[in-house]
Amino acid sequence: MDNSRCENCIVRQFNSLRAMNKEELKKVSDSKIRKSVKKGEPLFEEGEKLNGVYCVRSGVSKLSKLSPNGKDQIVKLATKGEVMGQRSVIAEEHSNLSAVAVSDMDVCFIPKESITTTLQKNPNFTLEVLRHMAHELKEADDVIVNMSQKTVKQRIAEAFLYLKNNFGEDNDGFLALTLSREDIANVVGTATESAIRIISEFKKKGLIHTSGKKVGIKDERKLRDLAEGF
Repeated sequence: MDNSRCENCIVRQFNSLRAMNKEELKKVSDSKIRKSVKKGEPLFEEGEKLNGVYCVRSGVSKLSKLSPNGKDQIVKLATKGEVMGQRSVIAEEHSNLSAVAVSDMDVCFIPKESITTTLQKNPNFTLEVLRHMAHELKEADDVIVNMSQKTVKQRIAEAFLYLKNNFGEDNDGFLALTLSREDIANVVGTATESAIRIISEFKKKGLIHTSGKKVGIKDERKLRDLAEGF
């Protein structure tokens, strides 16, 4: 079995491509381009005209938007199975976000014709795309509420718990996905200096332990209580 073919790829079970029929998947597979993206490299920039979407086979990308003061706000981390750029391609708009690899990535670039043609012909695929976008809107709502109602300390605690739950830990007990202090600050919407100060405070209180850029959760219960405002 050729796992590089979309028909056989386990990744498509996590996204709207699962609603395509065999013929549609064959067309996608014949037209897609598989790419390796190194940590720190961009997949696309904010304001770029996207001629297709990116399906993540492995690795993690940060999706961010530049604020008027020139600071990045990370709105999402895209992982295995996620399709990036779908909204821009369907709406025929320039990308609202930029995507940069935060770990080495393996992605498939799917030209927009494969997506738009299937949208017009396959109602099951259209429904799956709508579901995906509705889920993204829900996530965006949650981010807005968190930003307005939770303190920076709560949001940083929540970010560490999210990283553990979604990406796990390495053999040494550190979070498997290492984000820079700047990226952590950009996830929660604060200044890098504030994030560094709070991370240092968490360490002194015995909530986390660190080694260089690496962070490990030492007392998950206390960290969760802090995140939930107790």
